[in-house]
Amino acid sequence: MLKQKSVSGNTFDSYVRDVNFFLEYASKNGICNPAQVDKKFLDGYVVYMKSNNKSCATVVRNIASIRSFYEFLIYKGKSDKNPAKLVKLERQPKKFPEILSGDEIELLLSQPDISESKGCRDKAMLELLYATGIRASELVMLDVGDIHLNAGTLSCSSGKTKRTIPVYPTAVAAVSDYIFRVRSEIITPDGGNALFINLNGKRLTRQGFWKIVKGYAKQAKIVKEITPCTLRHSFALHLLENGAELKDIQAMLGHADISSTQMYVHLLNDHFKEVYNKCHPRAKLG
Repeated sequence: MLKQKSVSGNTFDSYVRDVNFFLEYASKNGICNPAQVDKKFLDGYVVYMKSNNKSCATVVRNIASIRSFYEFLIYKGKSDKNPAKLVKLERQPKKFPEILSGDEIELLLSQPDISESKGCRDKAMLELLYATGIRASELVMLDVGDIHLNAGTLSCSSGKTKRTIPVYPTAVAAVSDYIFRVRSEIITPDGGNALFINLNGKRLTRQGFWKIVKGYAKQAKIVKEITPCTLRHSFALHLLENGAELKDIQAMLGHADISSTQMYVHLLNDHFKEVYNKCHPRAKLG
């Protein structure tokens, strides 16, 4: 029996994109019925994706999406096989995310010009993201009532679970400045209760926030590959580095399984090893 998976909207969107991309490729190669696809054809599809500079992670995700698609077709009686199950992919070494140093965080957070409406809003978003470690998708879905300025806390929902996260005073001040000085000037009825609004007065999108972060990273001339997730990862590692318990970090990040949070232990160990090799006077002696 086919099990229905509970996935986020972003995961579902990726699944639909992957399957549509595959079906377009199949159609261009004379296959209009997915049931006609075999392992040899999918092996060729993998080669095609790699030749178009798709990353290994993207290729793996695509094949996983196609596997799920064929399970659905089998369930509906429109195929009797799942050729994607036969595709063998090279196992890639786990790639750890980029982490910003404390100085790099300060540099990034100093980029927005808070004398302007956009800069005031952007400063509030960057500060809040680093203060709480929430996901970019969670940040843009926040409503005004989710930030408790007097208490210095944030309420964040992820699926059916809700968590409360402390917010440091500088971030509280930045969000407060944005709410009382800027938000009321740019909000429109379409913005509703959204905390963060684009300059058209509507709720800011995840894609819009992604561009904002990339823009400030470029402006700060930070050479690392920075995304909104970089601030989330930096938040977690910096807490761990300064003595926070792993289970507390798990709760703040909203990880269902602590194994997801344990990645930061490996990151911390690698960080200490790098500092040791760079700074110990005898570390490079043969």
